[in-house]
Amino acid sequence: MFVVALALFVLALVAITTGTLGLTGRLPRNRIFGVHTEAALSDDEAFRVANRVAAPTSIAAGALLFTGGSAALVVGGIAALVVVAGVAVIALFTLGAGANAAARVADDIAPPAEVGGCGSSCGACSLRETCEPAS
Repeated sequence: MFVVALALFVLALVAITTGTLGLTGRLPRNRIFGVHTEAALSDDEAFRVANRVAAPTSIAAGALLFTGGSAALVVGGIAALVVVAGVAVIALFTLGAGANAAARVADDIAPPAEVGGCGSSCGACSLRETCEPAS
């Protein structure tokens, strides 16, 4: 059970560190840690705000993982496996809830995507002439 507890402690450390850096706005924009949706990675401000929104749930998930690691060391047998599995699932859903909220915020503040040609209002560039007014 020591290896499982150690894995949970490492994951807790990563989640808490990422959450703390996100909360303080010091998490650098990257594709590994933090919220990395397309909208969040579109510019530095969107990444900073998205990770600030997701930070509390990341810290909470880290605390849950740390608690699960501690329980894995104290409790033995099947009960330890049940506790570890339950804590891991709850932490995963907690991270997912924060990431979902952050993705919605990033979608709202990300700069709009460039639209080419006729604005794609017809669905295809081959139909561009049908969108133009008749002469």
